[in-house]
Amino acid sequence: MKPATLSPQDAGSLQLRLSLARAEFSLALDLELPGRGITVLFGVSGSGKTTVLRCVAGLEPAARGSIRVGGELWQDDASGVCRPTWQRPLGYVFQEASLFEHLDVQGNLQYGLRRARPPAGDEALQAAVALLGIGHLLHRRADQLSGGERQRVAIARALATGPRLLLLDEPLAALDAARRQEILPWLERMRDELSIPMLYVTHSADEVVRLADQLVVLRDGRVHASGPAVSVLTALDPPGLAGDDAGTLVHARITTRDPEWHLAQTSFEGGSFWVADTGRPPGSAVRLRILARDVSLQTVEPAQTSVQNHLPAEVEAIAAQPHPSQCLVRLRCGQVPLLARLTRKSVHALALQPGDRVWALVKAVAVIG
Repeated sequence: MKPATLSPQDAGSLQLRLSLARAEFSLALDLELPGRGITVLFGVSGSGKTTVLRCVAGLEPAARGSIRVGGELWQDDASGVCRPTWQRPLGYVFQEASLFEHLDVQGNLQYGLRRARPPAGDEALQAAVALLGIGHLLHRRADQLSGGERQRVAIARALATGPRLLLLDEPLAALDAARRQEILPWLERMRDELSIPMLYVTHSADEVVRLADQLVVLRDGRVHASGPAVSVLTALDPPGLAGDDAGTLVHARITTRDPEWHLAQTSFEGGSFWVADTGRPPGSAVRLRILARDVSLQTVEPAQTSVQNHLPAEVEAIAAQPHPSQCLVRLRCGQVPLLARLTRKSVHALALQPGDRVWALVKAVAVIG
């Protein structure tokens, strides 16, 4: 059973038109986002990510504009509508799980039901417990949980209210690397199975690639880039992610496993990548992250090389980088975009121009998936 979800007729877009002015910071954005899946708000500290969540939740009294969620108007200055926080059907998950230490998991979840809206309640709670795999934890005290378990309970508590929107403010920031890897698959499952929109704040490029359907890059309280995650990540003007974070998200499917060498072949519309075998069976969908710094180019087909992945590609565009020694090259492999960071010297030596056919080389050990 899945958590309470928006019915198809209610699953409209999420519309945010917000402005906020303080002495030290101002926010101004106008966004229309999908009515389901995860929209990641990405940016450095101070870019306005958490402020956006607080405005949506009604926790910023000075915020102006309009907020519409799935056809419901939560705020609109023109018509004088402004629902207080307790009347906005949302769930909010913070960096810290903030569980009641004197209660067990069941008690913490039942507390969340106090804000449940019909037809939510016990049914939504049971579905949230199943979705996040915490049924075996129900009678364990909060102070006996690991960091990852605590955060899963906090998310289930937010879902138990039957929200029309889920806000997640850097939910993995307080966890160590092992715990982050523990909880990421549960977040992926939420993305794939829930029919409500989620706004997810992070400054981690890894979380962007693992989770984002839609990506909004914020800088100084303004929208720097917005759109489907793949499009934003491979954009050159303006660039989606800068520096070592620049790279590509590839949606692929496992087609072959090679048990002798512990590798798996993944196929996508435009080619295939050999990657480290993680045990997933053939047919499994995977998201692959290819960093621009790990892609090299040749104008002739590679031979006698240790690099496992060779993809025919076409040069689409070449853009200068902040450091004058470097360029960012956008390629097209079939229908899939790919980025390569090269030195300007290499671009000159290969005489690269838009429209050129090349070979893109990517080490199997460099593919993140």
